[in-house]
Amino acid sequence: MSVRVRFAPSPTGFLHIGGARTALFNWLYARHCGGTFVLRIEDTDAARNTQAAVDVILDGLRWLGLDWDEGPITADATGPCKGDRGPYFQSQRKELYQRRVEALLSHGLAYRQDGAVKFKMMREPVVIDDLVVGRVVRNLTDREEVDPDFVIVRSDGEPVFHLVNVIDDLEMSITHVIRGEDHLSNTAKHIALFRAFGVEPPKYAHIPLILNGDGSKMSKRDQGASLMSYPQEGYLPEALLNYLCLLGWSPKDNNEVLPIAEVVERFDLPNILRHNARFDSKREKLDWLNFEHMRRLESDRFNELVVHALGKSGVETDAFPLPYVKAALGTGKDKLKKTSDAAAYLGFYFKDAFETDEAELAKLLVPENKDRLIKLREAFAGLATFDSAGAEAALKGVAAALGLKAGPLVHPLRVALTGKGSGPSLYHLIEVLGRERVANRIDATLARFQ
Repeated sequence: MSVRVRFAPSPTGFLHIGGARTALFNWLYARHCGGTFVLRIEDTDAARNTQAAVDVILDGLRWLGLDWDEGPITADATGPCKGDRGPYFQSQRKELYQRRVEALLSHGLAYRQDGAVKFKMMREPVVIDDLVVGRVVRNLTDREEVDPDFVIVRSDGEPVFHLVNVIDDLEMSITHVIRGEDHLSNTAKHIALFRAFGVEPPKYAHIPLILNGDGSKMSKRDQGASLMSYPQEGYLPEALLNYLCLLGWSPKDNNEVLPIAEVVERFDLPNILRHNARFDSKREKLDWLNFEHMRRLESDRFNELVVHALGKSGVETDAFPLPYVKAALGTGKDKLKKTSDAAAYLGFYFKDAFETDEAELAKLLVPENKDRLIKLREAFAGLATFDSAGAEAALKGVAAALGLKAGPLVHPLRVALTGKGSGPSLYHLIEVLGRERVANRIDATLARFQ
């Protein structure tokens, strides 16, 4: 049996981080098994659905790299789906739902009441052999005060979630339904509908919920809930995928920095944890994972992402020679935690009129530093080869001549050249800036002394 899974979000707002993890787990299982990942937009509620919300879902999946395998061909498809196919839309499948409802009515499995259509629910217990939760038994009753029958078509003629969800899973031959545990309460109804249509239901795997650090359910209003806030804040898709994998799934070893290809190889439903996952609101683990993935990026992709981040922050690199840009960015390769840190860490390379931290400036502009900077400028001017090794030797030579260690010269020089008291390796940034820029920036700092 070929595995077929689906992600079926409703376009009623932004893509929730929990929804993104559900999409990821479905995608991982499909890729692990060599199966098919279907994207289906559940947009039957026209009053609440918007095209903007659909675009947010598609953009989020594209950013994460979760490509879907099938769907109707669309003229303007631009996503990563194979063959330029768009997702399925339930709003385009209403005739199918109507035929299925008529079949239930004609077989006495549904009935009309007060303008709506209700499904005649089975009265015996429903057993759910869930691949994550385990065996669950839903006890139903036919007592008059507790009617298990439920509406499948509202009085306005619109089909409800339970009906369209099951019909689409049936028509699309979905073999495994992997979704949040909050849907477990719906599963007995879905199983009953499948059997009413004369087919066995798919296998169900209800994954644990994502909770806030205090144990409350993560809502759309909570910080970190919106998927697309993460690229805006400078996170890599690789890092967020890695983090989401660890929210409810265990690789069974201590290695937590995992490229997605390795996760695909190792992912399986039995490894999904039973307990709810806790979201780290302080982002400590995500920040660490992002740093680890940042430093593992190939140089070309690192440079592309950082240049884009610099541009968003108002730091333009286009006017500088490409070798200079690459060398400058290279000094941040093993240092940046997020791409959004690039302007603060590397912006000085591309701005001669950079701002100087006020506290650092106060420490810089003391009388003894003026003479030290003058001597450093002279030493740098005399270098035959202007590189990091030469700059280090020159600085240490000046320090020795003044009877000092290197430290009292390193700090004022760094502030003069970058405006900050910390940053990339001093000697390497001197080499990147070059002889002329270093001299000019020292001169500009000397002019600030009274």
